[in-house]
Amino acid sequence: MNVILNKLKILHGLPGIFITAFGISVFLVPNNIVGGGFSGIATVLKQLLGTPVGVMVLVLNIPVFLFSFRTIDWKFSLNSLFGMTALSVFLDVIPAIIPTYQGDKFLSAIFGGILSGAGLGLVFLAGTSTGGVDLIAKLINHKYPHLPIGRLILILDGTVILMSALVSGEIESALYATVAIYSQSAVIDKIVYGADRGKVFLINSQKSAEIVSQINSVIHRGATLLCAQGAYTNTQTTLILCAVRRHEASDVMKIIKNTDKKAFTLTLDSGEIFGLGFRENS
Repeated sequence: MNVILNKLKILHGLPGIFITAFGISVFLVPNNIVGGGFSGIATVLKQLLGTPVGVMVLVLNIPVFLFSFRTIDWKFSLNSLFGMTALSVFLDVIPAIIPTYQGDKFLSAIFGGILSGAGLGLVFLAGTSTGGVDLIAKLINHKYPHLPIGRLILILDGTVILMSALVSGEIESALYATVAIYSQSAVIDKIVYGADRGKVFLINSQKSAEIVSQINSVIHRGATLLCAQGAYTNTQTTLILCAVRRHEASDVMKIIKNTDKKAFTLTLDSGEIFGLGFRENS
């Protein structure tokens, strides 16, 4: 049993799930802001039928998980199942123990979106999801990695909000919900991709060995030596390719300037970096 628990990434995602549920149940639900996704559908059902939000989220997730277990890794699906269950419990427990905010709807949309986005970002970094639209977005991102998770959630949530607006006829609520999901998606992408953004250096220097040695000893990063040839001069040269985190870029620049002031340096922004010393490619 302990081996199973150690392998469940959901244990690392619990803080994020709590923050997500806090944002939804304290700011969005009390102000009738449909935040998109299954929680948004559950909010509409609560308004119409009085059903508990958490219970309905659980029910709506059943077909999604049946599909998930058949198509992707069972460990991820199991982690997501636990995440969805935890979210459902938190959504119903938090309003019972924490006072909800019922005031300015714009502030509710902003804070609800930011908090739920921050929570989901932490959940995704833990390698799991909370089911529903989040799981659907993760499945799509798994097949098409170039599509950002936050943007996928924005599209899926927008569809849910549009449908709820058509059913309820509450256009104002849909506008507030749009603010919430935009805030949410922006925060998700900032956390998920911003955490692994970096700088890539391409350096042409006559002292490449010394620069590589300094990079390794000072900031403990590796580098790759590339054999290159000038397009017009046909001269052979060695290029240094090195990826670092953003806060390490200034140290690399100092090393280059102190070692070879004549070095030609090309600096590029990297959207994501996977591998040793960075995030695992999952």
